[in-house]
Amino acid sequence: MMKIKYGFALLIVMLVVTVSCKKDDDDGPAPIPPRDRGEEAIRAQAEIEAFLETHFYNYEDFDADPNNFKIKFDTIAGENASKTPLIEQVTSKVVNDIFDTDVDYKLYLLKVREGGGERPHFSDYTTTTYDGRLMNLDLFDSSVIPIKLNLVNGKSAQEVGVIRGLQQALIEFKGAVGEPITNPDGTLSFEDFGIGAVFIPSGLGYFQSSRGDLDAYGQLIFSFQLFASEVADHDGDGIPSYMEDLNNNQYLFDDDTDGNGLPNYLDNDDDGDGRLTKFEIEIIDGEIFFPDTNGNGTPDYLDDTI
Repeated sequence: MMKIKYGFALLIVMLVVTVSCKKDDDDGPAPIPPRDRGEEAIRAQAEIEAFLETHFYNYEDFDADPNNFKIKFDTIAGENASKTPLIEQVTSKVVNDIFDTDVDYKLYLLKVREGGGERPHFSDYTTTTYDGRLMNLDLFDSSVIPIKLNLVNGKSAQEVGVIRGLQQALIEFKGAVGEPITNPDGTLSFEDFGIGAVFIPSGLGYFQSSRGDLDAYGQLIFSFQLFASEVADHDGDGIPSYMEDLNNNQYLFDDDTDGNGLPNYLDNDDDGDGRLTKFEIEIIDGEIFFPDTNGNGTPDYLDDTI
């Protein structure tokens, strides 16, 4: 059973990963067009696979100490020449590019421990700690205190959330079993929580944007601990946000039934008929039902004729 203590109250803050944008002056230099996303996907996969073939993680520490929770990476060389390379320990999933749906990525995941609790949906909140590193293993971002992440992924600074690569990794893990335990000394304990890492191609990260220590078109590594998740209903309309993904692409900003510029997951009147969505659905014993009063195949909350 995996357990960890924190000697402070659990800090819950919202982390919004955004990229600031500034309009170029009319007389300034012309912006450089972004690279082809398909070509970058190929280059990114090759770079990540080269890293996986030449690096390992501290799997022996996890074998020796069941309470260990910190992933460390190093090069396979010298006294580490016999270590098992990451390429033999990772799994992968195919993730589509929301900017160019003709492009798919192979997202590599290191599942050290899946976790024994609930698995988050792609639009949920998660309580997480993490390290963000460049491919040379330099640290560019970190939180040793559990923070609350909004997993909704967007295309711009106005569309809040984490980068798609991290979002798509976290939903493959589970949080801790049960609620956090408050110990007599005021610390918190989590049992059997998820722990892993993801190797993110730039197309599922920041792509052409450079920020701080991040270079444009750079691949990223996030290692993380997933303690808990919370089903999100961002607009409070009674429908969990993950259920407002009508086209099932795990991107919520292109689901806008009434075309008012506000995606359904942020719109408490999805069909724009003047009647709030929460009054056009039924919730019985925690189960959601979607009435179709006129029997036309469109539920009332998406039908502006009702």
